[in-house]
Amino acid sequence: MPTKRVSEKEVVVSAPPPARHKPATPRRPRRSAARPAAAAAAAPAAPAAEQIAHLAYFYWEARGYQGGSPEEDWLRAEQELRAQASAV
Repeated sequence: MPTKRVSEKEVVVSAPPPARHKPATPRRPRRSAARPAAAAAAAPAAPAAEQIAHLAYFYWEARGYQGGSPEEDWLRAEQELRAQASAV
């Protein structure tokens, strides 16, 4: 029967991971003088998700918590809030 050999070397169970190079982060383009900040502020802001969710829940509540589709309620609420924001 063959004999089992035992190594005298130290065994390293875990080693630190090799250093990785960080990928270059993309830079934001600079705002050009052709598009002033006032023009960006004049565009109607998109409604917040919290506002949309609240109105969509109201639609579901108005139906007696039955039927309909959460996606349809969300889209309806989003469209209504956008229409209100553009009317102002």
